[in-house]
Amino acid sequence: MLALIVAVDDNFLIGNGNNLPWYEPNDLKYFKKITLNKAVLMGYNTYLSIIARLGKVLPNRINYVLTEEKSLPKGGIIVDDLDKLILEYQNKELFVIGGKMVYEALLPRVDKLYLTRVKGSHVGNVYFPKIAFDEFMLISSEKQDNLTFEIYERITKR
Repeated sequence: MLALIVAVDDNFLIGNGNNLPWYEPNDLKYFKKITLNKAVLMGYNTYLSIIARLGKVLPNRINYVLTEEKSLPKGGIIVDDLDKLILEYQNKELFVIGGKMVYEALLPRVDKLYLTRVKGSHVGNVYFPKIAFDEFMLISSEKQDNLTFEIYERITKR
């Protein structure tokens, strides 16, 4: 199952250059809890930003990277057949974790959406694509300080 996890502010801002526009420890803990021991799929720049921040891939996850590069530092796995990878994960979650171009390409294909709303407007220049909320059903919502953790499931056929 293709799932997508993202944090957005009131304007659907997701990034400031290749960084997060905010520091929200509870969102980082949530991201870790949801994706731990799962597979994550990201673009090359997102991968490099994780390596720059952590010095390694996301621990205890399979780190897949959509890229045309021939090799990756620190052990990421290059995806050369996206459809095959998605098929491989039809019975378990594969998490799309960014960046913008990967979100745009895969949003129409996701089955589940983990959306963290960060209250307020922040400084940045990267925005999440428009979500067709009429294609999803909200199945869970939990408010925690200035964060709201929402989970949606797709209800319409693709």
